[in-house]
Amino acid sequence: MSHSQLRITKVGLWFALLMLVVGLAATNTGNNALYMVVASMLSLLLLSWLAAAVNLGPVAVEIKPPSELYANTPFPLGVEVRNLSRRIPRWLLQLELHDGEPFAVPHLARRALAGSAWEGEHEHFYARRGRVEIGGLRVSSLFPFGFFRRSGRVPLRLELMVFPELFPAASLRLARRADQGAERSQRAGWGHDLRSLRAFREGDDPRGIHWRQSARTGELVFTERSAEDNRRLSIVLDNGVGSLSSEAERSRFERLVSEAATACVSYLDRGFEVELVTRDRHLPFGTGRRHRTALLTNLALVEPCPRDALPLQGSRRAPELRLVLDRPEA
Repeated sequence: MSHSQLRITKVGLWFALLMLVVGLAATNTGNNALYMVVASMLSLLLLSWLAAAVNLGPVAVEIKPPSELYANTPFPLGVEVRNLSRRIPRWLLQLELHDGEPFAVPHLARRALAGSAWEGEHEHFYARRGRVEIGGLRVSSLFPFGFFRRSGRVPLRLELMVFPELFPAASLRLARRADQGAERSQRAGWGHDLRSLRAFREGDDPRGIHWRQSARTGELVFTERSAEDNRRLSIVLDNGVGSLSSEAERSRFERLVSEAATACVSYLDRGFEVELVTRDRHLPFGTGRRHRTALLTNLALVEPCPRDALPLQGSRRAPELRLVLDRPEA
């Protein structure tokens, strides 16, 4: 933990002022009971200062984000806090990220004892897509009475990728090419036509096992079918729009990026192969979790680039979602 600071709180300041008032009253009246009250208040103040100075010690913090984060969507952020001291437990710690609400850790036992680690979830939120770096986390202690606050910073090295906001998939409209149809392809996929029978390989979908042929040969046989071109989607996002001067243009651009991300997630979940075409990047057709992450990562990082008069073209024989800033409709 980096250098910590110990400061008196507003509650502690008012308590100290009240103690001075009682002390003046005891001095003027000579009342022994008031002297006893002043002594008790001073003892509480000193005890709070000492406990606050000792309570905040070395702790380790681990942040566990979910696998996918989307802009404007709250998500649970896993947090694990461990006490690194072998002798001193910790009480009433308060953790705070640089842009989030603080959350409390009630108790951490001594190291190597049960309860020395605390795990919980904290709801977090990011309004913008892109990379987010978490360089540290502030830890504070108000133990035991809240008269003093000791705070320090735990360094972290964590980079999060916030994907674009997702919209309802029903709002998307595809532009179908005139020559698009259910033509058989030479690629393997999930069409209706049989392409080949081959040995089952690790990673193949068990639903494609040909059980009758497997029983006949004594080995697992996989049914490989031909893909159909109408199960492909080409997403064309024209980011060659130059500098966006107005807030309306920037908002429109972010909406188009979110529409592209919505199409990626929706059609990949329905078994489509999806490609992404922008001015500075082309991700070919693909499926699966890795391809989904690659598409969303590129959309999270896409930015406006200089204007280009040449039109963007997706792959032939595939329905197309064309997103152009200069045209009102998507």
